[in-house]
Amino acid sequence: MEQTEVMKPESLDELIEVLHRIFQSDCINIEEVQNIMESYESNPQDWIKFAQFDQYRYTRNLVDEGNGMFNLMILCWGEGHGSSIHDHTNSHCFMKMLQGQLKETLFDWPDDKSKGGMIQKSERILQENKVAYINDSIGLHRVENVSHTEGAVSLHLYSPPFQMCQTFDQRTGHKNAVKMTFWSKYGERTPFETALSRENN
Repeated sequence: MEQTEVMKPESLDELIEVLHRIFQSDCINIEEVQNIMESYESNPQDWIKFAQFDQYRYTRNLVDEGNGMFNLMILCWGEGHGSSIHDHTNSHCFMKMLQGQLKETLFDWPDDKSKGGMIQKSERILQENKVAYINDSIGLHRVENVSHTEGAVSLHLYSPPFQMCQTFDQRTGHKNAVKMTFWSKYGERTPFETALSRENN
């Protein structure tokens, strides 16, 4: 079914409805998803129940499972929290800032022949309501809240969903497979033993 009208979602629930419609198609238009996520104006009343912070590390909080086509989650970053350098397991990754700012640093994939550290391609500051996109052909990234005074909240869509990713050591390029876990699902804290995970995104 063709999507003719591009409605501006007035709430997070409306955004989720539109995303469900878009992802019924086999052919996903990256620009369309980016535009619709950007057109939703962040309103903390919509997402505050999902925004669970931890004192020690950033948290991944599941919001919607997208009928198996995507995972939508809210990540909460305390002051100074950041991810490791990581890939996205051949998935599309959209990241919208709901509150605060995050720094995204892009890296080339490590080259087996080259010795030494990973090569940084670029970095940028992601501003509130803006949407960033990455996939494995673009490269690897690290995301950080560099503020020492305020937390940050971001909305992430991964399609297709994935349970594992690879993290990379910046100095050596050495990689590790990491299992992805959720700090909470649908606003409810997940059992403690499953919430203990390595840093990932």
